[in-house]
Amino acid sequence: MEDLATLGFIATTLGATWRLATPLIFAAIGEVFSERAGVLNIGLEGVMLMGAFFGFAAAFTSGSIMLGLLAAIAAGLAMGLLFAVFTITVKADQIVVGAAINLIGLGLTAFLFRTYFVSTGKGVEIARPIAVPWLVDLPLVGEALFRQNALVYSTVLVALLAVFVLYKTSFGLTLRAVGEHPKAVDVAGRSVALYRYGAVLICCSLTAFGGAFLTLGHSNQFVEGITSGRGFIALAVVVFARWSPTGAFFVALLFGLFYSLQLQLQAQPGLLVPYQLFQALPYIMTILALMLVRNKGDTPAMLGVPFRKS
Repeated sequence: MEDLATLGFIATTLGATWRLATPLIFAAIGEVFSERAGVLNIGLEGVMLMGAFFGFAAAFTSGSIMLGLLAAIAAGLAMGLLFAVFTITVKADQIVVGAAINLIGLGLTAFLFRTYFVSTGKGVEIARPIAVPWLVDLPLVGEALFRQNALVYSTVLVALLAVFVLYKTSFGLTLRAVGEHPKAVDVAGRSVALYRYGAVLICCSLTAFGGAFLTLGHSNQFVEGITSGRGFIALAVVVFARWSPTGAFFVALLFGLFYSLQLQLQAQPGLLVPYQLFQALPYIMTILALMLVRNKGDTPAMLGVPFRKS
């Protein structure tokens, strides 16, 4: 019986790991694009909140998950455009603008939710699990890993597509050059600002999509502060992953494991450890991860530095 309970614990933890890592994967891969282009966007938390709220609002109003996801992407693009105008065109401090984006996301979503939705008490229909033929029948991991919804599965596609775009296309090569040697890109006749705008918009659309997952693929309701610091954790994931899309995918899974463990351990009977310690586990591991990453050799050379034409 104890062996069965242990196997059940492992299977449940594995299934929850991928699911809970999904918003981190989207946000972290998006931030890889932005930072590779030399733009540090610490406003991921606010963008993710906007995606979560507007995805929920559109799905609640229309009854369509697809429209909810499109609304979330549109909200992310709007926030990305706002961020890009101030940081790339106006050349304001990226940290200050990112902090402002976080405050806007937190305040605006709370205001709109309290105004229009807090009294309804109703949720939305979330994306349904899809069983992958044959794989779902694998022992132990089959049901856990291969009975997820389409948003969870799409993380693999997004990671592979990000690798292809960044390393196998002219756009990706130029985007990475913008983060390392923007003057060389400018001399070659390409617009540094245009590539940075593109990177920021990709970042914010993916981040908002990750936020929408919280309300349309994980829970069926929006609550204030639903992201619970995931945007900040995604920033740590990017650094720990050495600005690599595949690294961001697997490191996000590691943090998803911490999220899963803190939920599973809280549910275990007979534990004398305060539950608050388990709740803090993902954030403690974030701090430890940043402490372990000391080599800055992989950091884009012009990260956080506005480009000024001479």
